[in-house]
Amino acid sequence: MAAVTPQKAVPMQNRSLRIRLMLIAFLAGGLANGCRFIGDRPAEAPLPSAPAGPPLAPIASEQNKVSLPPYIIEPPDILEVDAIKVVPKAPYKIEALDYLGINVNGTLRDEPITGTYAVEPGGTVNLGPAYGRAKVEGLTLEEAAEAIYRVLSRVLKQPEVSVTLAASSGQQQIAGEHRVGPDGTVNLGTYGTVYVTGMTVEEAKKAIETHLAEFLDTPEVSVDVFNYASKVYYIVGQGAGFGDSLVRVQITGNETVLDAISQTGGLTRLASKKIWIARPAPGGAGCDQILPVHWDEITRGASTATNYQILPGDRIYISEDKLIALDSMMGKIISPFERLFGFTTLGVQTVEEVKHPGLSNNGGVF
Repeated sequence: MAAVTPQKAVPMQNRSLRIRLMLIAFLAGGLANGCRFIGDRPAEAPLPSAPAGPPLAPIASEQNKVSLPPYIIEPPDILEVDAIKVVPKAPYKIEALDYLGINVNGTLRDEPITGTYAVEPGGTVNLGPAYGRAKVEGLTLEEAAEAIYRVLSRVLKQPEVSVTLAASSGQQQIAGEHRVGPDGTVNLGTYGTVYVTGMTVEEAKKAIETHLAEFLDTPEVSVDVFNYASKVYYIVGQGAGFGDSLVRVQITGNETVLDAISQTGGLTRLASKKIWIARPAPGGAGCDQILPVHWDEITRGASTATNYQILPGDRIYISEDKLIALDSMMGKIISPFERLFGFTTLGVQTVEEVKHPGLSNNGGVF
């Protein structure tokens, strides 16, 4: 009986290789004819020449850094607010648990009255065993001095009484960190909120003191920025077909391009050495700046010319490696065909196996 030798299916690996070679030849021909890959930046028209005027100041870089303008407070900055002078407005009504400074002239020699005395929960102040207690809750400081005078007059002749407020139990202390909320205000507790967004630190200090003046007598506060959270720059890494990366970094006002890229651990295998800074125009007026970065000169030659100082809002763009991007694009194009041909090859092999169940893989002989 004659041997049956069915036609062999072309292995999937050979088909995949053939497709890749055909695609490379097609793309190479396109490049030779002046075609460009999808995703290349289109050629930009030359910018119009600027009118004659004074030369522009050099762009700040590693060796000629500049100080940033006064910091503008915005959410979600955190402010350090501490009250230096917190004195209630007159006339102050004494409350329980307040502390009063009481000094009396003409007391008994062995029982002086001088120092700080707590107002007890019952609203009285204890002047000592020889004098007793005086009711002062709800009184002004002048009225409290008169009440203490009346109590001491039972024992002393013409005592001289002085009363001051040492500490107020109901007066909230202003100290610590205060976050600027989404509505642009800082919360001062019982004193309410104060709008500070868009202000400098000095302007915020004046705004807070003006607000507290409704409750306190000539208040004084110190204000500083505890966390500069609202001013940032961005590091954008082109992903070579695998998705772009984006890192948001809070700015300190002193970092350069090298400092910024070190935040991401350096250039990845997907990155090329084509890097630039896209700098928004201040206030949205004028043209945005594109500052090319010469990576090899900065890292290998210690050049500082393009190691620019980073400013708030800068975008550091790291371009992709074109060969890796090409390989990724080819993989996306070829992958569906590989699946299709793999499915077709599997179908052909299955049909042949059904037709010739005894077919051997070592030459096709029964």
